Amino acid sequence: MKILVTGGTGLIGRTFIESSLASGAEYEFTVLTRDVSKAKQNLKDEVSIIDNLAQVNMANFDVALNLAGEPIVNKRWTQQQKRTLCQSRWQLTEQLVNKINRECNADNPIRFISGSAVGIYGRQPKGLITETHSPHFPEFSHTLCQRWEDIALQAKHANVALLRTGIVLSHSGGALDKMLLPFKLGLGGKIASGEQFMPWIHIDDMVAGIQFLIEHPVLNGPFNFTAPHPVTNAEFAKTLAKSLNRPCLFPVPEFVLRLIMGEMADLLVYGQNAIPENLVKAGFNFKYETLKPALDEVVSH
Repeated sequence: MKILVTGGTGLIGRTFIESSLASGAEYEFTVLTRDVSKAKQNLKDEVSIIDNLAQVNMANFDVALNLAGEPIVNKRWTQQQKRTLCQSRWQLTEQLVNKINRECNADNPIRFISGSAVGIYGRQPKGLITETHSPHFPEFSHTLCQRWEDIALQAKHANVALLRTGIVLSHSGGALDKMLLPFKLGLGGKIASGEQFMPWIHIDDMVAGIQFLIEHPVLNGPFNFTAPHPVTNAEFAKTLAKSLNRPCLFPVPEFVLRLIMGEMADLLVYGQNAIPENLVKAGFNFKYETLKPALDEVVSH
C-alpha cells in the first residue's frame, strides 16, 4: 500500500511512519516536506522524501495522510501568526484536493485522511461532545478547523476521514513536553478553574486509530481522536503529579495565562468533553481508555 504523508516529521506523522515500519506493515511511504534535510535526519532510509507536490501523481497512491500545519501553540496568536496557522493548513489541503480531483477517479477513489482538532467545537457547555455537535462559540480554533475540514471534504474522488485530535500524550514531544517541567519541579497545578475538560489520547492509540481508518476506507466523515474518558484539567493535573510522585499545589490563575499567552489561553481555559463515539461504534479498541495508565506509560520513559 502506497501512502503519501504531509507533516511526516511532526509528532503524529513521524510516530505513525516509525511504528508502521517497525511492525512490518506493508506500507510504502512518501513524505512531502519543506525541509528535505530535516526529514532525512528524522525518518528511515526507506521513506521517499519530496519537496514539491508536483513530483507525484495522486493516482499512484492508495492513501493520502494530511497532517501538515504550523504548530498551534508555538507562538503567541498575533494576526500574522493566525494567518500562518490557517494558511499552513488550508493551502496545502486545497492543493491536495485539487490534485485528487484531477488525477484520481470515482472507480478507484483514494483514501484521504486529513487533520483537524477538537477545537472545531469551540468552547462548549457541560455535557458529552460527539461528532454531531456544532460549535457553541465561534472562536479562532473553530474557524481554523472548520475551514480546514470544509476544504478536505471537497475531494470528489476520495473516501474522506477527518481526525479531530485532542491532546496527544507522548514521551517524544507534543503538549505534554511543555507541561512536564513545572510538575517535575513540584510546581504544577490546575489551570484557571480546573473545571474545563481536557480531551486526550495516547500516541499509541493515535497511531493505531489512523491505521484502523486506513484499513476501513468505508469509514468516512469526522472522528474524535480522543480517549473514551476525558478528564477535567484539575483531574489531569492531579493525575500527572501522582504519576511523577510530586505535589499538585500551585494553580495558575486565568489572568496570568492571558497575560502570557493572550488569546491562545482559550485553548487551556476552555475545553470540550469530547468522546470518540464514531471510532467506538466502528469497532476500534483503545489501548489506553483511562488517564492514569496512559500517563504512567509516558512518564516511565
